Amino acid sequence: MSPISRTTRAALGASVVALTMVVATACGPENDDPAGAQTAAPTAAATTPGKPGAAPIKLPTAEELKTWKFEDWDKWAQQNVITPAVKGFWDLKKILEAKPSKPKPPAQPTGQPTAQPTSAAPAQPTQPPAQPTAQPPAGDNGNDPLPKVVEAKAVPHPFAKNFHVNGKIFSQHEDGNYYECSGTVVSDPAHPGKSNLVWTASHCVHGGKGAGYYKNLMFAPAFNSNGVLSGGKQATLAQAEPYGEWSMTDAIASPQWPAEADHKTGGPWSQYDFAIVRVENPNGGDKSLEETVGGSVPVWFNAPRDQLTAVSDYGYPADAPFDGMELEHCDGGKPVRLSMDVKRPPMLTIGCNMTPGDSGGGWFATKDGKQVLVSDVSIGDGTWEAGPYLDDVAAKAMDYFSKKKK
Repeated sequence: MSPISRTTRAALGASVVALTMVVATACGPENDDPAGAQTAAPTAAATTPGKPGAAPIKLPTAEELKTWKFEDWDKWAQQNVITPAVKGFWDLKKILEAKPSKPKPPAQPTGQPTAQPTSAAPAQPTQPPAQPTAQPPAGDNGNDPLPKVVEAKAVPHPFAKNFHVNGKIFSQHEDGNYYECSGTVVSDPAHPGKSNLVWTASHCVHGGKGAGYYKNLMFAPAFNSNGVLSGGKQATLAQAEPYGEWSMTDAIASPQWPAEADHKTGGPWSQYDFAIVRVENPNGGDKSLEETVGGSVPVWFNAPRDQLTAVSDYGYPADAPFDGMELEHCDGGKPVRLSMDVKRPPMLTIGCNMTPGDSGGGWFATKDGKQVLVSDVSIGDGTWEAGPYLDDVAAKAMDYFSKKKK
């Protein structure tokens, strides 16, 4: 791969005509508290936009989340809304200016890694690791030794059809800057064969505690699948986005993320760093995202860890030595555990030298001979990456979101 600088990336967009986006809205009723939840400190994210004085978020425990019913998830989801994307907002210039977003991991949470990075320096943590909130079982704190680094490999151009479920996510943060992440088209249990759902990380769509959902959220499936922007080449946005830009009309982040998370630093909230978004066809009509790209990936919830023997993660890393133009993957083998709160499921962790920009990208395993999604990229330091273990909480979020009407 031939990296290109961000200056070069921005310059490429100067003569490009932007594709337009479909404007979509999402709104909800008055804010109510989920049953059986515990009160958390009010935050800016705890009130519904345009409704001053709304009740504070009720933060449930992980065990309580597992008992939530559809109505509880619905009350939670109504507390935040997606800001409609401005029609024609994204052009190639903005896309090439987009910065990667990825929380830095806590400092050496499981001890010294077994290998040093070979092509990317580890990110320097900004604070010490979070302490476990309860005593772990004797002789086990939910952590294993960190894995050896694995070198990422670029998916060859043009992408084989099964790779078209991967794509890039773009957003505008409160600071006004543009950011990029990765995401995966996942199967919708309530609409088999016609999914409009994308799986990613919470930190790719929401700013964490005291913040809200980002603006102008958009998913570009199979971005640069034909390599038209590789190696500093120039192309139009239409050439780089074979399926156009799918605006996000709805989203649900894990409840722990808006209530707890520091979006710049990993912590216990990273153990639930997942999100599901719904997108809309930019051309209008009823043709779904799954039908458009030619497939989707089922999500394997509560996957037995001993059956996850060959896991690979995919994404578009954008910090050096990568440039954000290539879909890369690390074949990490059997994941080890990483935990900052023993009351929450330990994260899946594999060796990988990918950098920010791959956040939210899918982790794939094989079940019954078919590819399934088992996690998403959350944190990493350039030698390893960790993603949330998708337990009952994630399964219930999907069940609610799949059945939810627009």
